[in-house]
Amino acid sequence: MAAKAEPKLKVVADNRKARFNYEIGETFEAGVALTGSEVKSLRAGKATIAESYADARGGEFWLINANIPEYLQAGRFNHTPKRPRKLLLHKKQINKLTGAIEREGMTVVPLKLYFNARGRAKIEIALARGKKLHDKRETLKKRSWDRERGRLLRLKG
Repeated sequence: MAAKAEPKLKVVADNRKARFNYEIGETFEAGVALTGSEVKSLRAGKATIAESYADARGGEFWLINANIPEYLQAGRFNHTPKRPRKLLLHKKQINKLTGAIEREGMTVVPLKLYFNARGRAKIEIALARGKKLHDKRETLKKRSWDRERGRLLRLKG
């Protein structure tokens, strides 16, 4: 039997700073409740999730501070770019995330925003703990050494 092919994802926005600023724990895939003009803007590849986060309000999770710019052809039916957007999660996932936030002082950080194989807008969120300055320095040293080691191995042979 042939190996299962990787699902095709069209990544719209990627939060590359999250892996540097946070220790990433468990990840979740969540749907995002969007309006029509927001979907059109995302399909054009315009979105920023670098400074956004997820927050629990009234038993639901919301994506706060994510910037999806207005779609110019939408006219008067446009959306506000930084409005809170509801994340679609199962009740068990919501309880797990809420418990980790309250008990362990963790944060829910978006990692990437994409369209899955079925064309649905999804966001990958993760439970994360903020890194201290010395941890960030350690990460930089390790990355620098890995780069140097690769360079030396290439030269050697």
